[in-house]
Amino acid sequence: MADAGATTSTEGSVGPTLSKRIIKTLKMRFQNYLDRSTPFVAGRWLFLVVELILYSIRVYFIKGFHIITYALAIFILNLFIGFLSPMEDPEGDGPLLPTSDHSEYKPFMRRLPEFKFWYGCIKAVFVAFVCTFIPVFNVPVFWPILLMYFFVLFVLTMKRQIKHMIKFKYLPFSWGKRSYAKPPPNAINKGKISKVDKAG
Repeated sequence: MADAGATTSTEGSVGPTLSKRIIKTLKMRFQNYLDRSTPFVAGRWLFLVVELILYSIRVYFIKGFHIITYALAIFILNLFIGFLSPMEDPEGDGPLLPTSDHSEYKPFMRRLPEFKFWYGCIKAVFVAFVCTFIPVFNVPVFWPILLMYFFVLFVLTMKRQIKHMIKFKYLPFSWGKRSYAKPPPNAINKGKISKVDKAG
């Protein structure tokens, strides 16, 4: 009887361990795929566009879930603002952004990096797509009001962001450190010849 009880307890302890191992393996493989997709910027954003098109087709044909679509748009707008904002607030005590071409080169550090922005959009659209299969989220609402309110919110938010860019004189993009072209070989040879002539 004792052996049977020990066997049962052993099996019970092995069960959760095996499931945890499977979940951990799946997470590691998924993270590996994400890491391998990092260099393929165009492909990742194309995948997001396809996902958005599928979601739009789904919402268009069922003619509902406008609240879900509105929440999705607000969430993506919030991510977009984080993508455009600097990591250190210029109004605080953090390092200042370069304000002229003669200042020290400092690449633009985003509050929300490009990969996290893309991954957040991917997850949000996927969750919204799943919610369209749950009838409880299909709240009846007059969608033109939501559309108009979103456009007003978008315009006001972007206006405030653009004013912030103008005030602190920065752009949310980096084109790399300025490089200077090397002088042509003929110019170098002429310089050497002139120095020889002067010495002679």
